[in-house]
Amino acid sequence: MAMKKILFDSHTHINAEGYTEEERTALKDRIEASAVAYVVDVGFDLPSSRIAARNALERAWCFAAVGVHPHDAQTLTDEGLAELRGLVGASGKADGTDGTDDIGGAAGTGRTGASGVVAIGEIGLDYYRDLSPRDVQQEAFRRQIRLALEVCAPITIHDRDSAGDTIRILKEEGAFSEARRAAFPANPMTGVPDARVLLHCFSGSAEQALDYIKLGCTISIAGPVTYKNNKKTVLAAEEIPLAHMLIETDAPYLTPEPLRGTPNESPNVEYVCRKIADLRGVPYEEIADATRENALRFFGI
Repeated sequence: MAMKKILFDSHTHINAEGYTEEERTALKDRIEASAVAYVVDVGFDLPSSRIAARNALERAWCFAAVGVHPHDAQTLTDEGLAELRGLVGASGKADGTDGTDDIGGAAGTGRTGASGVVAIGEIGLDYYRDLSPRDVQQEAFRRQIRLALEVCAPITIHDRDSAGDTIRILKEEGAFSEARRAAFPANPMTGVPDARVLLHCFSGSAEQALDYIKLGCTISIAGPVTYKNNKKTVLAAEEIPLAHMLIETDAPYLTPEPLRGTPNESPNVEYVCRKIADLRGVPYEEIADATRENALRFFGI
């Protein structure tokens, strides 16, 4: 009996630097054999964005986000930004779809092209490691937000110890403007305007999450929700309206319990899903179905 494929891993790194091509192929095969129906392979620099776009062409269940992480903000040149724009516009999705109904958000979906590249990300700020100067991080962030607005693409945000500046810059660059929110349908379950801004691996409070949702954000919960004593993420997972929630692995990082200490993989998103279901007192399938449908809508797939 075929495995029921009901999970959507909204943020993974099949493109991670530590994999050989053979290991990457084996990983894709394991994902294909699992309960995961879809993933978004998320770029963190230009080489990883190229790999993500290639993976999206090769596997029909794989989609890509392209962007430069704040750690690598110093590498974002004019030429690099142009290459990201080109990756968004590339063609030839492996499943044979041409994507013409979804280009540029004209149909209100946020789909940006036929390539399987469905978002700009992961972009944002990281004041925890500060591997790039903060002013450089901020400028790279602004430039990539502008690109996302130009091509009407969803945005995947990395925010670590930088929530104030992250939201401020998103506001200043128009990510929550009336024009941006008008480009996408309101959330069909709640009627809340949608700016297609995803806060990945959310680590803030439930109150912050609710404030962000009002702006038009979507919140993604990752493996730390399973960690002992991680009360803040648990409370957020309990209180965030399900209609505004996605789930993710951020693999190969943030492996959920009970597998901590081993490299993470997309199939482990099941543990995140089951933990949220337990916290909310609902069936696992309810969380899987809702977060999958939310992700399909968010990314315009």
